[in-house]
Amino acid sequence: MAVRGRAVETLPKLMRSPRKDSASSTVTRTPALPSLRRAFSLYDQINLIDNVPDDQLRFQRYTETGFTVNGVNYEGSLLCVGNLVTSWGPRKFSEITPQSLSIFQIIRPIPEILILGCGRYIEPVDPELRRFIRSTGMKLEALDSRNAASTYNILNEEGRIVAAALLPYGVSS
Repeated sequence: MAVRGRAVETLPKLMRSPRKDSASSTVTRTPALPSLRRAFSLYDQINLIDNVPDDQLRFQRYTETGFTVNGVNYEGSLLCVGNLVTSWGPRKFSEITPQSLSIFQIIRPIPEILILGCGRYIEPVDPELRRFIRSTGMKLEALDSRNAASTYNILNEEGRIVAAALLPYGVSS
């Protein structure tokens, strides 16, 4: 009990003593280091979106009826593999079949992931279509078309082998 009493008495003195010493001290202090916060700001120094090589596909806009890719407006559905873009037949989600994605049976190297842009809303993917995509060696990610285009941009900028099959954003089931 006596030890605790001394600790309680000493604590206020310890708390006050640095304040007194710092005000009356004549010790020379070293200058403060500059803040590194600004030096490591990714927003100020690196902008991946604007520094994409010209030969890489980049979705820049989406509309109800199509997409803008590398400054070119495309109407309708698109199929992108790596840095190649082409029109794609399906106009609504129910038209996406293994036959509409049969190009992935012959394309090499096979993309590691297929990003399926379902239109305005994410749709459940038919088990037969999932089996077909899995049989090609790809993984499947079904998203709304807006997020699918963004995901494609990010993965493609990372240098990954990626494919996207996108319905226009205005499409709904």
